[in-house]
This record gives sequence, structure tokens and C-alpha cells, in this order.
Amino acid sequence: MPSAAFQRNDADAVAQQIVISSSENEYFNRLIPAIKDTGFSGKGQQLLQSLGRHSAGREAEIEGICSANHQGFVSSVNQLLQAREKSVALTSEILRLNQSIKSSTETLAQHKKSLVESRVVRQNTNDADEALQDCLGVLRLANQVHDLLARKSYYSALRALEELQNTHLQKIIRYKIAELVQKSVPATNKLIADAVMGDLNTWLFRIRETSQFIGEVAFFHTEQRRTRQKGRAENITALNNFKLNSAVEHVADEDEEFDILDNEDVQVDFTPLFECIHIHDALHQMDTFRLDYAATRRQQKDLLMPVSITLVDADSASLSQLLEGIAGFSIIEKSTITKAPNLRSLADVDELWDSMCQAAITLISNALFEVNNAELLLKIKGIIALFIQTMSTWGYAVRSLDAFLMTLFDKYAELLKRRFSDDFQEIVSTDDYMPMPIHKPDEYDKVVNVSWYTPEKSREELRNFLNQFYFFSDDHFQHPKIIDDTLKMSLDELLCEKVCQSLVDRLSTQYLGQIVQILINLEHFEIACKELEQLLVAARSNASAGGSVVLKATGQFCNSKKTAEKRIFELVNSKIDDLIGTAEYDWTASTLETEPSNYMQTLTRYLSNIMTTVLLGLPTEIKELIYFDALSHAATMILSLPLSSEVRSINPHGVAALAKDVQYLTEFVDTLENPILKENLDELQQTVLLMQAENSDDFYDVATRNKKYGRVDAMNGPVLLEK
Repeated sequence: MPSAAFQRNDADAVAQQIVISSSENEYFNRLIPAIKDTGFSGKGQQLLQSLGRHSAGREAEIEGICSANHQGFVSSVNQLLQAREKSVALTSEILRLNQSIKSSTETLAQHKKSLVESRVVRQNTNDADEALQDCLGVLRLANQVHDLLARKSYYSALRALEELQNTHLQKIIRYKIAELVQKSVPATNKLIADAVMGDLNTWLFRIRETSQFIGEVAFFHTEQRRTRQKGRAENITALNNFKLNSAVEHVADEDEEFDILDNEDVQVDFTPLFECIHIHDALHQMDTFRLDYAATRRQQKDLLMPVSITLVDADSASLSQLLEGIAGFSIIEKSTITKAPNLRSLADVDELWDSMCQAAITLISNALFEVNNAELLLKIKGIIALFIQTMSTWGYAVRSLDAFLMTLFDKYAELLKRRFSDDFQEIVSTDDYMPMPIHKPDEYDKVVNVSWYTPEKSREELRNFLNQFYFFSDDHFQHPKIIDDTLKMSLDELLCEKVCQSLVDRLSTQYLGQIVQILINLEHFEIACKELEQLLVAARSNASAGGSVVLKATGQFCNSKKTAEKRIFELVNSKIDDLIGTAEYDWTASTLETEPSNYMQTLTRYLSNIMTTVLLGLPTEIKELIYFDALSHAATMILSLPLSSEVRSINPHGVAALAKDVQYLTEFVDTLENPILKENLDELQQTVLLMQAENSDDFYDVATRNKKYGRVDAMNGPVLLEK
């Protein structure tokens, strides 16, 4: 093709091909592209020169031919001239075409330049549009982050922000807006962290407000477990040895599934906490969050503890609210460890628990002075025991609370002692210790029903005292042996100091009937103490050592009985002294007395009356002992009458008067039908016989004296014989 020949820069070959065209159309088809190519390449002159040379060559060829053949030459010349004219015309046409092509080329170049410029503008526009779209995408994603933040989709917002920072910002990193967005990323991260912390704080506030109710539900669940365990123990006696929270109880109760934090009453959703942990972990701020969360929980713990509580309000509401709040707070903490072990350490939770326990113990201790009722204190102990058993289920250490129960028990024991002591003191102070005359059986029944000192009543009171001590060990108490020891000590203290000593103090009275009643009471209490010893053996816990229980009060009541008996002897003997002191013997009487002396008749009536009235309630052996002592004392005092230094001499009438009185007394003793009592009168009788004896020398005969006057005092006999 011509364009290919021209490209090889062979103008002559191009001219040759144009000239040898076989037809006019072919000629122009070759000429025009050649002119166009040379016009664009600036080699049009070379083409003209090649065509000129070709034309000259042809002319020379023609002249040669013409020389050979003129005619032919002329003809050829003419043809040549015509050809030349055509060539000139063609040249002009070529030049015109060249000019036209040049003009077209310049226009085309101008258009091409415009096209290039428009393409550059278009490319810039496209680049700007693409950059703008990228920037808009970044801004759109940034807005989406804030939209997600507003919708509380914190993790999605964080992921979108991370995608924005790591992917989309890299596309526009060369733009200023990328720098601005990059600078806003930390602030946005902080916004997300603050927002999720805000939600967490709201959750924590709600949890704090719900803590008491959670504790109340936990207490109720523990109470139900108690009931179920007691029911099982009633059916299977062996289960009595297994308390709440024991392995056996857990196995027996495993079918009763109950989630304290997810039930029909309470639903605690930990999602805000998990989301906050996830966000801070993604932000690599877990250490800071862990410290902040711990500080917040400590603050909530401080807010949970009141400045003071009262223990005497209705249903102990103040104490219940305090312990329920602590329980709910601690259950949340334990659940947090389980659900998020990387957030809370066991040491932190135990530290909070210990501080709350100590604070609760301090609050309760400060309020204990208000409690002056044993039943109320027992109720307080029950609430604390329920709290201990509930928290033991969650694995918390309750040693300090168990130790505090000892303080409560000491207070409880003191209140019981004070109450029973006051009861006894009131009885002692208001009782006149006088026998009550009863004439009808229904009157006796009425008195028995209201009398504390009947055996059944008094034993029931003491059993009640014993049982109330052991009430403290119900549900939860880890020191049963201390109850045993304290009860024994308290019973001894109560019975010895408040009962026995009070009765002994009343022995100073001068009224025999009161002392007799006191002796009866002492006898009754001695029996009651022995029964109490058996009750203590039966009731004491398995932790106590075996063997018998001996109350000090038993021995003290026994000793006090002897004191009371001695006091009865003193009063009876004092009365005997007074009666014998009224004796008016005329030891040198001139006439013989036919009747016993008045004092002797009064003395025997007195002894008879007290036995059937004042001393009637005493046991027979004690009455016999009183008789024995009284008669012995009376004999001694009667014998002292003739031995008095004021009596100078005694005539037979005086001896007869004394003998009649002694005989009267002997007859009275015979009516008592107790041979042993008569032995008290042997010395008196033998002394009277000695005074009546006609032969006094028999007394100085040892054999005769031992036979007839063996009970007569060896010193008194001669004195009386001399008188």
C-alpha cells in the first residue's frame, strides 16, 4: 500500500507506482493518499521532485523515441504536452489538495488538542468525583457510627469505626478530610466507651436498687430448702444429722432447681456488663475498666450500708433490709465472677464481703442495747442464721458471722436469766410463804392451776427455760457445746443466786409457818434440780461429752434444806424455852399438886398443834426429826429447872410436881407412837426417879447406877440429891 511505501521513505518508488497505475481511478487512488501522507510528514517536496524526475525521464525517453520516429515523436510530443498540461493541472490540484489537507490537518490538530484537553478535564472530573464519593463514603460511615451509637449498638459502632479507620480512610489518606476523620477516631472511641459506661452505670444503679429484693428472694428460697429438709428428716430419721448446705442436703434437693437471678420474680440481664467488657477489651482498656468497675462497686457497697439500724422495729424490718441488701449485692458479685472471670477476682469479692460483714456486725452490735426481750433476740438470730445459710450456699466465708452469733447467744442467755430471775424475784418478794387453807377439792384445783410452786408448774417453767436455750441452736448454730455449758452455768447461777439464796435470806423470819414453807420449797427445788440434771443429759448436743450432769444448785438446795431445818429447830426450841420459862415450880411446896403444870399442858398442845398445822406439809422424816430435837431440847430445859442455882432445896412435893409433869409429857410422847422419841426423855425420867428414890446411895453404887440411873449425868445427880 502507498502508505507503507511512504513509511519506508522511498519517494521514488511511490512516484513509480503512481505513474504505472493502470487506470485513472487507480492513479488517483494512489496519488491522493501519497499526497496526504507526504503532507502530514512534510515530504511533499520530495514527492514533487520524484514526480519531476520521473516526468523528465519520460520526456527523455519520448525524445529518444521521437528521434527514431519523428511523426511518432510529434504525436508523442503532443501527447506529452497534453500530459504536461494535465500534469500541471494535476500539480495545481495537488497543491490545492495539499493546502486543503493542511488546513484540515490544522483544524484536526486543533480539535485533537481540544479533545485531549477535554479528556484531561473529564479525567480530573472523574477523579474528583471518585474522591468525592470516597469521602462521602467515609463521612457516611462516620455518621453511621454515630447512628449506631445513638441506637446503643456499641459493638457494631466500634466495628464500623475500625472498618472506617483501617479500610476506607486509606483510600482518601491524601486528602485533608482523612486527617480530620483520623483525629476524630480517639474521640469517637471515647464516646463509645463513655456511652457503654453510661449504660453500665444505669445497670449498676438498677442492680443496687434490686439487691434487696434479690436477697429477699434468696432468703425465701433458703427458707423453702429448710422446710423441705425438715420434711425429709421427719420421714427419714437419719437425715436429722445433716444440716442445710451439707452434701447430703444438696443431693436430696438437687431436683428443686431454682435460679436466684432468673425466675418469675427476678430477672437480672448481664448483657450491659458483657457489652461493656467486650467494648473495653476491643479498645484495649480492660485494665482501666477493671479498676473503674471495682471502684464503682466499692462505692455502691458503701451506699448500701446505712449509718445505723434499729432492732426493735416491726418484724425487724431494718435488720432484714440490711442483710437482704448485702445478700443481693454479694450474689451479684459471685455471679459476676462466674460469668466474667476476667473482670472480678475472688480476692476482691471476698474483701468486699468481709468489709460488709464487719460493717453489719458493727451496726447490729451498736443496736443491741435496744433489745431487752429474749424472743426478739431469738428472732434476730433467726434472721442472721438465714443470712448465713443463704450466703454459705454461694460459697462465702461466714466465720465472722458464726463468731458474732456467740455474742448474740451471750446476750440471749443474759436476757433469759434476767427474765427468769425477775420472775423468781417477784415470786419471792410477793409470796408470804404462808400455808393456804383449802376446804374443798375445787379450791385445791384452782390454787394448783395458778401456783408456780407446784411440782408440775415449776418443772414446766424450768423446762421452758431449758428449751428456750436450745431454741437458739435451731436452724444454724455451730457451737452447741457452748449452749450446754452456758445453760448449766445459767441454771446454777439462777437457782443458786436467785432462787436458793432468796429463800435462804427469808429464813430470818420469826414465823415458823413461813420457814416450813421455805423448807418445802427447797425440798421441791432439790427434786427439780435432779430432774433437770436428767433433762440436761437428754437434751445436750452430740458435741458434748457423755456422762452425768451435776448441778451445783442440787447440793446448795440440799445444804439450804439443812439450814432451814436448823432454823425450824431454833424457832421451835425458842418457843419451848419461852414456855418452859413460864414454869412456876414451888420446890418447897407444902401441898401436893394434883394436875400437871400449865406450861406443860401448853407445851404439849404446842407440839401437837404445830405437827398437825404448821408442820403438816413436811415429810414425815423431817417432822420426826423436829419432834426428836424438840423433845430432847424440852427435856434438857426441864432438867435445868431443878439444877438452877436459884433452887436451894427441893422437898418431896416439889419432886412430885416435877414427876407429874414428866409423866404427862411421857404420856404425850406415847401418843405419837414412835419409840425412838421416848429415848429423849430417858435422862429426865431417870433423874426424877433418882430424886424420888428413898435410898440415894444406890446412885453412888456404880453397878446399881448403871442399871437404874444409867442416863443420869454423873455430875447433876449428886447436885440434885443434895438439894
